[in-house]
Amino acid sequence: MTQRPSHINPVTAMTQRPSHITTVSVMTPQHSHIIGTAEIQQQRPCERLNFALELQCRPLQNHQPRVPTLLGDMKRLYMEVFEYTRPMMHPEPGKFYQINPEEYEQPNPWKESFQQLYKGAHVKPGFAEHFYSNPARYKGRENMLYYDTIEDALGGVQEAHFEGLIFVHSGIYTDEWIYIESPITMIGAAPGKVADKVIIENTRDSTFVFMEGSEDAYVGYMTIRVGPSGSIQTNKQVHSNTAPKQAFIPDSMPKFVSICLLQFNPDDKSAQHHNAHHCLEITVNCSPIIDHCVIRSTCTVGSAVCVSGQGACPTIRHCNISDCENVGLYITDHAQDNEISNNALAGIWVKNHGNPIIRRNHIHHGRDVGVFTFDHGMGYFESCNIHRNRIAGFEVKAYANPTVVRCEIHHGQTGGIYVHEKGRGQFIENKIYANNFAGVWITSNSDPTIRGNSIFNGNQGGVYIFGDGRGLIESNDIYGNALAGIQIRTNSCPIVRHNKIHDGQHGGIYVHEKGQGVIEENEVYSNTLAGVWVTTGSTPVLRRNRIHSGKQVGVYFYDNGHGVLEDNDIYNHMYSGVQIRTGSNPKIRRNKIWGGQNGGILVYNSGLGFIEDNEIFDNAMAGVWIKTDSNPTLRRNKIHDGRDGGICIFNGGRGTVDMWAELEGFGPIAGRASLLTLNHMVLTPYGALTSLCPPVSLPLPSPRIGLLEENDIFRNAQAGVLISTNSHPITNHATATLEGNQIFNNRFGGLFLASGVNVTSAKLGY
Repeated sequence: MTQRPSHINPVTAMTQRPSHITTVSVMTPQHSHIIGTAEIQQQRPCERLNFALELQCRPLQNHQPRVPTLLGDMKRLYMEVFEYTRPMMHPEPGKFYQINPEEYEQPNPWKESFQQLYKGAHVKPGFAEHFYSNPARYKGRENMLYYDTIEDALGGVQEAHFEGLIFVHSGIYTDEWIYIESPITMIGAAPGKVADKVIIENTRDSTFVFMEGSEDAYVGYMTIRVGPSGSIQTNKQVHSNTAPKQAFIPDSMPKFVSICLLQFNPDDKSAQHHNAHHCLEITVNCSPIIDHCVIRSTCTVGSAVCVSGQGACPTIRHCNISDCENVGLYITDHAQDNEISNNALAGIWVKNHGNPIIRRNHIHHGRDVGVFTFDHGMGYFESCNIHRNRIAGFEVKAYANPTVVRCEIHHGQTGGIYVHEKGRGQFIENKIYANNFAGVWITSNSDPTIRGNSIFNGNQGGVYIFGDGRGLIESNDIYGNALAGIQIRTNSCPIVRHNKIHDGQHGGIYVHEKGQGVIEENEVYSNTLAGVWVTTGSTPVLRRNRIHSGKQVGVYFYDNGHGVLEDNDIYNHMYSGVQIRTGSNPKIRRNKIWGGQNGGILVYNSGLGFIEDNEIFDNAMAGVWIKTDSNPTLRRNKIHDGRDGGICIFNGGRGTVDMWAELEGFGPIAGRASLLTLNHMVLTPYGALTSLCPPVSLPLPSPRIGLLEENDIFRNAQAGVLISTNSHPITNHATATLEGNQIFNNRFGGLFLASGVNVTSAKLGY
């Protein structure tokens, strides 16, 4: 914390008021006319208007009121005193705002504003001497105080010359050390856009330092800048003190500071009181209001606004914090309606259990992260617009746990949200879109909650979980991303549930490189590639999802993809509902796989798998295809109402058929398990019927590979189970085992055996 130099004493007003000027008791708002000097009270309002509140005087008898003229005179005198070109309203402590007079409901807003502001002192360099040397010219304003410097005005507050409302007029105020230890109110006073014309800067130290005792202080309508000498733009009028003085603010001062330009300009060659420099430094047990300020820092050490220490809790609203060479806002509380942009490091930093409330901020075009929370930083971020930052819009690491609600995080040059190194956080109902990388990144044992967000139109994926990432991904709408809607890899294990993942230019969910996770009760649909991909040693659990209307496969297991697929509804895909290949060995059970424009389940290229208790129906081709050295086990499935065959085994799909089956149209075929072997067979809807003949006997089978048992295969348009040799377009060398199956009511028979089929120890009944 910056310490005030001990050798600096508080400074009182440079110029004392002439003793012959009588101080008047200024009227309070409830009075109907002005209370001033005896001379002013005796004059008619038509004769003297040098003090604006005279315009409240009632017209004398037999004189008509001059409302338009008096209103114009009031406006001119108001602007002479305060410089505002629009009335500045001050209805309550800590609240200032300008109005358009023609839109105001009261007839004379100039007078009303004057009543609210008249007790303040004025910092107007070079004017104090002129003012106190010409009492006749300013007769009626004897109660007003003028100072040349802000430090002098603060000294006047300490000595109880006034109550602590300070108007800082147009100009650049350089190298004043402003230490605030009481609830003063400081507001810029200038025509036009006030903050552009009231500039406060420091080349040696932090520009404003709020210390204990400054609860409810207010600073507003200024520009506050910081940076090395020569880096700050200047106006024609510059007010600089060669010997910096300390501004001391006693407990009696008010609480408000309005829109000023606060500029900090640390000179690297000069002695400095601390290494880090800030435009605003808010320390222990301070809760000032910073309002309508433009805040700039070209200092490479420090930040534009720094909040540190127990109980530091400012309110920062309607501010523009931008073009800083370091961090814009560092551990701040209660920041509202600000614009934070083009900072060299993060727009906002929150760390060390800092817990700010940040609402409606515009954080953009930063040269680093938009918001960075780390080292147990927290905070509540609501309705912020975070975009076009060079790195992530929002970064969370090292046990930070922010809450981010209803923000827009978009057009990041890398990702949207980046949670890493055991970061946490709650990201709720945000819009995350059009980022160059993934909308959300989660890695290195981080465990955030991503709930109720819209994550869309990313140039890569929607949510990317990798490197032992965790997290709860719940109730999000994820769509239109260039890569997978959700990608899980490298031992990551999130919970993914109740999401809609759709209309992606790639797949819906992609689990690879030993990815894990529980994926349940999601709706995955209308994606360009597979609805779900599982590959390279991954073992997710997919449960109770609706996976439908994809342009390729519903669920695709390949290259040793494993896991559990259970109780899902998989339908209406252009390719198979489920595909299993190249060493993949999933457990597929209790699913409904239907309505596909191809087959139900395709197992090929050495695919494995346990396919149990599923209902497979109404597919355009076979309910289950097995080919090219694949060895699945099918148990207790219902395969029915297909527009082709029930089960088709071909191209070297292997297995042993042990069966008790009812074959529609052929009567029962009875055989004991492992005794009926169909070698080198292909199951196809085009198999010939000529091989269904009296029993034949061949040697006992070799150990069976693959298993079909206790399945119900019925009402298919072609045969229930079809076995063929050389039937077009299928080739030879398929084997299978069937046991305990019910095969019935298929249009072209139950079991078709083509010519050359060899049956071992079978009993065929008719």
